[in-house]
Amino acid sequence: PNLRNPKFLKDTSVITKDEKCDAPCWRGITPGETKWSDALVILQDQTDLDDPQTQPIPDSGNAVGASWQPTGGEACCQIISEDGKIVSSIFLQIAPDVTVKQLIAARGEPEYVLGTPGTDDQAILNLFYPKQNMIVFAFVAGAAKGTLSETSEIIGVYYTTPDRMDLGMKLSSLY
Repeated sequence: PNLRNPKFLKDTSVITKDEKCDAPCWRGITPGETKWSDALVILQDQTDLDDPQTQPIPDSGNAVGASWQPTGGEACCQIISEDGKIVSSIFLQIAPDVTVKQLIAARGEPEYVLGTPGTDDQAILNLFYPKQNMIVFAFVAGAAKGTLSETSEIIGVYYTTPDRMDLGMKLSSLY
């Protein structure tokens, strides 16, 4: 699969700050605060997105997920509620329109970095911003020789709750 898919969501909110809805808030949805039913209405009201497809998450109690894509684009994004009542996380695969340089200028340096190999020619560096309950995914060319640079493209973002962020950090080998 192409991790740098231009048909994913066009979204630069990871580098813009909005007093009304800043990370981990996205389009009025904040993990740990927004009701699941309200989040679905917000997503359905977005004119640039197809309506979300919801489904229960097997073997997880009341957990439910919803996925969607930009109109005319490819499936890219999802929200999860672990209890079926409040949004727990938002995951967005975004078109490669933002660079690491732009991210750092807007959000500062990440506190931690963790590599995730993909294929021989594609890998991801996970940039952890725990105070913003956000992990940003940067594309690097190749697991063995890929390096993060100012021009590395941002291809995804994960917003979550403080407790889930803390758990993720404890379960990862962070640098």
